[in-house]
Amino acid sequence: NPQSYAICGSDMMIKGQGLDNIMFGDSFTNDYFSDKKFDYMLANPPFGVEWKPQQNFIRKEHEEQGFGGRFGAGLPRINDGSFLFLQHQISKMKDPEEGGTRLSIVFNGSPLFTGAAGSGESNIRQWIIENDWLEAIVALPDQLFYNTGISTYLWIVTNRKEEHRRGKIQLIDATGFFTKMRKSLGNKRNEIGDGRDGKPDHIAGITRLYGDFTEGEHVRIFDNADFGYQRITVERPLRLNFAVSDERLGKVMEAKPFVNLATSKKRKDQAKARAEIATGAKMQQSILDALDTHSLSSSGVIKNRDEFTKLLRGAFKDSGVKVALPLFKAILMALSERDETAEICTDKKGNIEPDSELRDYENVPLTEEIADYMAREVLPHVPDAWVDESKTRVGYEINFNRYFYKYTPPRPLGEIEVDLKGIEKEIARMLEGMV
Repeated sequence: NPQSYAICGSDMMIKGQGLDNIMFGDSFTNDYFSDKKFDYMLANPPFGVEWKPQQNFIRKEHEEQGFGGRFGAGLPRINDGSFLFLQHQISKMKDPEEGGTRLSIVFNGSPLFTGAAGSGESNIRQWIIENDWLEAIVALPDQLFYNTGISTYLWIVTNRKEEHRRGKIQLIDATGFFTKMRKSLGNKRNEIGDGRDGKPDHIAGITRLYGDFTEGEHVRIFDNADFGYQRITVERPLRLNFAVSDERLGKVMEAKPFVNLATSKKRKDQAKARAEIATGAKMQQSILDALDTHSLSSSGVIKNRDEFTKLLRGAFKDSGVKVALPLFKAILMALSERDETAEICTDKKGNIEPDSELRDYENVPLTEEIADYMAREVLPHVPDAWVDESKTRVGYEINFNRYFYKYTPPRPLGEIEVDLKGIEKEIARMLEGMV
């Protein structure tokens, strides 16, 4: 952004400072400080800005260099590059043996929780937290910035935590540490006092909360694992009954593989197309005739899929109808109906088949065993459920507001009743005036 660069350069020159370390360009595609490490870093990147213009360069670095580059932990969604800036900073931290680094970056609320387990955002949070780099997050007052009134959060990240902070993350609620400005500047209506001009020293207060590292009204302290969870897939067995009825035959005729029998992709040769359609229509009728055989139509409702499959194959064989496997499966499903009293469907190896319509997902705290969670929360309600462990994913999120939620009791019913009666009287007076 040429304008931002010019403003920055002007500010530096007014202060009598040089521009040697101020570079014009894109930090993602042109890392002018790729060979440098820093003791401290501060950043206030734009909120919710997409990185589509740089995506080819960034994806290539991610895929080819992995953790040898800047973006090994993962890539966020294309419409918010916040975590790219943080990974860029982390790549410039000194090794702990060299004194380490402490950095801070201002985010909006999105990086705290956006992205499910296994997503780029969640993987980046997991990487930072499991490496024990996230030291604290400070919730700042809203309406601090000129061009937006949204709430913002200051992340403090370091690889040189003090001993008593290791394995811990401190959350600080500083949303009430502000004074109102006499005159707003755009969206900026609040400011954090620094003790000058008779204003409270909010900065000192927030700093003290951070330094004391003690739980209280504005501070919560958690173990790293408290923000992790396991996203589990809860399956239930597929149970189907089967029958040949007018209603289910109607579903057979609506099944796409069945409908496609009487269609043709030939466009130029109309004669061949008509012949294909006629052959397909004849096949459709043969299938319906086979399904109308006595062995199927008189069998009633069958609650065992293997038993019905044998009957269905036999009916087609006796009728001389050869049905391709995809079409056979479509017919079988069209003649089925979910039934909790039916026998469980299994595959050729005897494994229970899951019912995709009954599939559910649960977030289990990382600090809890999945088996214990299932026994307490799931199995009492659905005893036949199980977890598909191959689909379990670990995720991390920080639901900041949950930890500082303050319950506000509703007004007493008596007060509400008085207000309602007052409103009723006011409405009555208005109606009298209209008459």
